[in-house]
Amino acid sequence: MPAEAIEAALIEENTVRCKPPLPVSEVREIARSVARYTPAASTTEARAATESVVGSAHRQWPAPLAEAAFTGLPGEFVNLVGPNTEADPAALLFQFLAAMGSIIGRGPYCSAGRDNHYTNLFMVIVGNSAKARKGMSWGEVRRICESIDLSWTKTRILSGLSTGEGLIHAVRDEIKEIVPIKEKGRIVDREEQVTDAGEKDKRLLCVEGELGQALQCAAREGSTLSAVIRQAWDGTTLRVLAKNARASCAEPHISIIGHITITELQNLLSDSDAANGFANRFIWVGSARSKLLPFGGIIDPEALANLADRLRGAVCFARTVQEVAWTQEAAQLWEDIYPTLSAPKPGLLGLVTARAEAQTLRLTMLYALVGGSAEIRVDDLRAALELWRYSTDSAAYIFGQALGDPTADAIVDLLRGRPDGVTRTDVNAHFARNKSKSQLDTAIGLLQSNGLIRIERRETGGRPVEIFRLVSV
Repeated sequence: MPAEAIEAALIEENTVRCKPPLPVSEVREIARSVARYTPAASTTEARAATESVVGSAHRQWPAPLAEAAFTGLPGEFVNLVGPNTEADPAALLFQFLAAMGSIIGRGPYCSAGRDNHYTNLFMVIVGNSAKARKGMSWGEVRRICESIDLSWTKTRILSGLSTGEGLIHAVRDEIKEIVPIKEKGRIVDREEQVTDAGEKDKRLLCVEGELGQALQCAAREGSTLSAVIRQAWDGTTLRVLAKNARASCAEPHISIIGHITITELQNLLSDSDAANGFANRFIWVGSARSKLLPFGGIIDPEALANLADRLRGAVCFARTVQEVAWTQEAAQLWEDIYPTLSAPKPGLLGLVTARAEAQTLRLTMLYALVGGSAEIRVDDLRAALELWRYSTDSAAYIFGQALGDPTADAIVDLLRGRPDGVTRTDVNAHFARNKSKSQLDTAIGLLQSNGLIRIERRETGGRPVEIFRLVSV
């Protein structure tokens, strides 16, 4: 491994494993010492691990949120709490908006064509390690939520996503069934009766501190969890077409916050969930420890209570709003920025950020409503655009340049170690000749269309040989 990759790996291990961690200067000295040794011949598995670390070292962690994101009451919350916690300001802000959207409920909406978007958000807080303070960031958000809506905090925040049927059950409508009427043991008639009163409050915030468990459940054969989660984000009727599945919900208002490390996410997010619209219904948020506070921090209780009072007022106002409109200036800015948001991105990054317009619209609407307005203003849109910028940059860091096609990604890994290029024979040998011609052609075509490889022809006196070279690493 090159020196910078060794240093990056050791710094992360030091943070996770050493209690207390060694000084960073000492870790860097160890890395410099290790890097002086002559590299040994690596196995395929070790080489792949090395390339993974090197790739991560060259990825760009998202730049901190700009001031535009901290407008209104959401900004006040982060500015009040942030200096007194080790949590990442971005994790605080995103989760705060998700919680507010859940508390407000299914009332206000913003139209986009024939679709109505409500205030429910799905997001994943992703950290490099267990020390990213993801749980701490949620704890700060939950604390202020208790002051805003105690009943919601106690009864409508749940965890343990495992099946689609279980998620529907948590927000199920009243169930009526035709039941027999008996007299002296004989059925004399039948009538409709309520057999399950259902759940009156359709608001639900699923907080998954170990999102990996839910991803594993979703990947099981026959699982309905992924499909139901997609329906829940859309806000459409939730139901499972199974013989014994009676529960349904016509108007759900489900939000999801998940916490996971980058390594676990990369191992557990399936190719199908990356491609089928599951992943792009989530907002991806990079989270890192913001500071070291050995004794914690003290938040001014009077200031926190005052903020909670104003947030309660904002929630009450938001529940009186139906369709959220646009001011003329904000509408013009939205029209100007829309083509950029809609522009497709290549590879896996493009798949997981494909709902840019819808996600930005929901964030914008939340800024307006929490700010006590039934109209979207320019500042609301600028704040949401900055959040989406951060989320896109986070996704780029998390998923890198992976294309979502295992064969194509493996060819890229091969080419990284072969700067002089490879032939098709080399590619076949790399896969031990277990890939068909059509599979390789599809993967190579995908790499070409994304501008990642170029193909050169080398004359041999007979049939020209194709040489594949990596363009972008």
